Parts: sequence; C-alpha cells; structure tokens
Amino acid sequence: MKPIAIFIPLALAACTTAPAPPETVRTVEVKVPVRQACVPTTLGGAPDYPDDDAALRKAPDAAARYKLLYAGRKLRIPREQELETVVAGCK
Repeated sequence: MKPIAIFIPLALAACTTAPAPPETVRTVEVKVPVRQACVPTTLGGAPDYPDDDAALRKAPDAAARYKLLYAGRKLRIPREQELETVVAGCK
C-alpha cells in the first residue's frame, strides 16, 4: 500500500504545468521586391525623323540627301542617349 501511496502523489505532481512564458512581440522587416514600370511616363514618343526612305528617295541630289541624313542624326543622338539612360535604369 505504501508504494501506491507514494506513486499517486508523484504521478499527480508530474501533471502540473509550468507557467506560460510571457508573450514577446518582434517586428521583422521582410524585403519584398515591388514590381515597377521600367519606362518612365515622361519618356515621349520617337520624333519624326526627316531622313526616312521616302524623303531620301525624293531628294534631288546627294547634297540634299546628306542634309536629310545630318538632320536625322541630330535628332537620333539625343534620343539614343535618353533611351540608354532608361535602359541602364531598368537593369
């Protein structure tokens, strides 16, 4: 009888629960990529280049064709620089 009298209180003592630990609140910053448009809204459309095929065919001589090509080049260089800046920002 004595072993049972000792065993029952020990068994019940093992069932007691420990106090719950205090709740801790942690703020964790998670970096998530946000999808954005790569092309800015300020980027305008392509200009009307004066050296298109039809204009070059209608040119009366080589000097007129060179003038058209030069005028087109003056428009293309700044436009290409603007586009290269946009492309570099998209990488």
